[in-house]
Amino acid sequence: METVEKIQQQIKENPILLYMKGSPKFPSCGFSAQASQALMTCGEQFAYVDILQNPDIRAELPKYANWPTFPQLWVDGELIGGCDIILEMIQQGELQSIIKETAAKYPSQEEK
Repeated sequence: METVEKIQQQIKENPILLYMKGSPKFPSCGFSAQASQALMTCGEQFAYVDILQNPDIRAELPKYANWPTFPQLWVDGELIGGCDIILEMIQQGELQSIIKETAAKYPSQEEK
């Protein structure tokens, strides 16, 4: 599978997806740590891709997304943005409502 196809599939299959360095429990950079922490405060499950473990995605995603940096938050197939935007949206209460609405649209397997 081509890298771009893999990225498209990940975005399609995961309504709330964070491309980050490391994992939410063990972030490998301060920006990824702040972004994943902000997402966790929303109280909904989200998927993540560790770009340090996926150098092909790390190389291709900035071109695909037209967004040069990581982390990148994708919600419902749309790029929301990086760390600064995520933190700004949290402070304004916007991110919480977007995350809750998206999670409600896609009930997890356990809830079905």
